[in-house]
Amino acid sequence: MKIERTKNATRNIAAGLALKVYQMVVPFLMRTVMIHMMGVEYLGLNSLFNSILHILNLAELGVGAAMVFSMYKPIAEDDTPRICALMALYRRYYRLIGFVIGAAGLILLPFIPKLISGDIPPELNVYWLYLLNLGTTVLSYWLFAYRNCLLQAHQRQDIASKITILVTTFQFALQLLVIVYLKNYYCYTIIALACTAVNNILTGMITQRKYPQYRPKGKLARDEVRVINGKIRDLFAGKIGSVVLQYADTIVISAFLGLTALAVYQNYFFVLTSVIAIVEILLSSITAGLGNSFVTEAKEKNYRDMLKFSFLFLWLTGVCTCCFLGMYQPFMRLWVGEELMLGFGMVICYAVYFFTYTLNRLASIYKDAAGLWHQDRYRALVTATVNLTLNLLTVRTLGLYGVLLSTVFSMVVVGIPWQLQNLFALVFPGKLKGYCRLLGKMLFLTVLAGAVVCLLCGVISLSPWVQLLVCAAVSVIVPNVLFLLTLHRHAQFRPSVQFIDRLTKGRLKLEKRLFRG
Repeated sequence: MKIERTKNATRNIAAGLALKVYQMVVPFLMRTVMIHMMGVEYLGLNSLFNSILHILNLAELGVGAAMVFSMYKPIAEDDTPRICALMALYRRYYRLIGFVIGAAGLILLPFIPKLISGDIPPELNVYWLYLLNLGTTVLSYWLFAYRNCLLQAHQRQDIASKITILVTTFQFALQLLVIVYLKNYYCYTIIALACTAVNNILTGMITQRKYPQYRPKGKLARDEVRVINGKIRDLFAGKIGSVVLQYADTIVISAFLGLTALAVYQNYFFVLTSVIAIVEILLSSITAGLGNSFVTEAKEKNYRDMLKFSFLFLWLTGVCTCCFLGMYQPFMRLWVGEELMLGFGMVICYAVYFFTYTLNRLASIYKDAAGLWHQDRYRALVTATVNLTLNLLTVRTLGLYGVLLSTVFSMVVVGIPWQLQNLFALVFPGKLKGYCRLLGKMLFLTVLAGAVVCLLCGVISLSPWVQLLVCAAVSVIVPNVLFLLTLHRHAQFRPSVQFIDRLTKGRLKLEKRLFRG
């Protein structure tokens, strides 16, 4: 079976974007209501528990990606018995993971209050709240989670996106009623627990109906299980660093600066991660296609595709970075008010973090598709160690600046160079310099466009809503015009335009409009 990569990527991007826009708008409304009706400390608790549980989820890191990667070849070869045996192994591992996370979470229970600096709302018991959140995580592994591997390996994440939209609509409606009328944070958390179960059950039922030939049965040869376990170990070693890098900041802020500082930080970070989530849709939508392409296509074609996708991705990343610089403060002023805003220096830090993080993720997608986990297993761990060390050294003196800049520094100095070296030494040997020239050019143009956006938006002084709209226009127009003027003769420009036309089935007719001659 040769997966229809462009068709599936288009379908996944459309459904994924719909889901992420939905998951941006509705939680944004929920955060707004919670700030005004329950208090900013509740947002801090939400962020703290989410970060702790993401770190506990280290038990899973490696299993999902390794199992999906192991399915690429049997799906391409229509090897149904092997796929069924992989599902049986996946189910067994996920049941064990749920148990490990539950046990580790209970061991951590006595230390939860020590991770919170200052007071918490007096009516709350942090132990019970933590146990409810832990239960939500454990349940997500025990209820048909293993079936998601079929959707991912077949590049049909759009199905999971539609199910999630349906379930979360019901969840957010109930939670909104609880916040407005009951103001009961326990009920709010219990609803999330119940809806997690419903989401997994629906996904399992629909996946079984769509792929009835695949059931968890049979056994793999010991040698093959040994190979998969090796991939899992390598992924675990590599991705443990990624999780610590992303979520340790929240715990450090809570422990040293308190829940209010964490909530203010997370309000900005919520906006940032909402945009990152949309960018992740583009990346995750092509991952299975890349895995299939590495199995079925020549190496040179895969490299040309990487240049084309990187060109498009960095263009989009540059525009988003400029939007953060121009729109962050006008938006936050309208949303949370002056008293919950950070200085513009922090805005620059968030913009730099966004560009750095997305560049790192772009290389990670290709590394994962190629299965380079063993060779890359220590990179993320070393990066996270540098980040956490710098966090602890700088949080007391530099505050939030120290936390955010530590993360940027560790990725720029350690993570990204190491990952690119691995990728190009093992997958595309001899191509690193050419790729770095593309990265350097896009970085320079993004910095130039960002400086222009900052200067223009800095002199605009209008009413709040008008200011936001004008700054939005400036933030979008300036980088796109600059990129178009400087890159229209670039070798990747026309192939990228043709790729967009294929994705949109020719509706935009970009090639015809841009290359009339």
